[in-house]
Amino acid sequence: MSAAKLRCEAVSIYYGQKRAIDGVSMGVAPRTATAFIGPSGCGKSTLLRAFNRMHDEVEGARVEGEILLDGRDIYAPQVDAVELRRRVGMVFQRPNPLPKSVFDNVAFGLRLAGERDGQKIAETVERCLRAAALWDEVRDRLHRSALGLSGGQQQRLCIARALAIDPELLLMDEPASALDPIATAAIEELIIELKREFTIILVTHSMSQARRVADTTAFFYLGQLIEHRATDALFAAPSEARTREYLGGKFG
Repeated sequence: MSAAKLRCEAVSIYYGQKRAIDGVSMGVAPRTATAFIGPSGCGKSTLLRAFNRMHDEVEGARVEGEILLDGRDIYAPQVDAVELRRRVGMVFQRPNPLPKSVFDNVAFGLRLAGERDGQKIAETVERCLRAAALWDEVRDRLHRSALGLSGGQQQRLCIARALAIDPELLLMDEPASALDPIATAAIEELIIELKREFTIILVTHSMSQARRVADTTAFFYLGQLIEHRATDALFAAPSEARTREYLGGKFG
């Protein structure tokens, strides 16, 4: 079995005195998709955002324990948060394209990192738009505003933008929750394709979505990791009573 790409060791997350995540330990294998499920407020997104140190920007937030990326603690003093975020991409719940052209949206991170080679930028933009299954839809409007795209297209553009910096880990916080069923299906197909190359962790409120796209699923409740298993096994025969109750609709 491959070593974990990402591993949590006794991770707790606090906002001031409030503990939002309580002693989570788990591993995520490389080139798989892992779904985080659970009721609202259970800590799914809080933990996800710790993986690229977004809590660094939140006053009073702190992370205890270890989060290891390829065996290295991402919260170690010598780790540069900006460099970490080049390795760990993020796609948010609602599409958030920049008020720029389609091309400039994808190229943004490259240019921010100092890339000035126009040919390399153009090749990367095309490669990432193809990877996000968007190239054929936007190839003739690369230099028009991204704000003119549909919601589903905007979300795939945001995924292309995240891919442009060659991340090793891609975080997705409910990437399809604001989209219609057709756009949602396109995002799910994209996740299945992308996990061949990237390690993906997604937060989702849709149990059916988790079953369709995730290799493993982690169920959270009140800030605790209750169960993390192969998706088929977790849904077919959960080992914990709270998991069974949640999947059975007794709460959520």
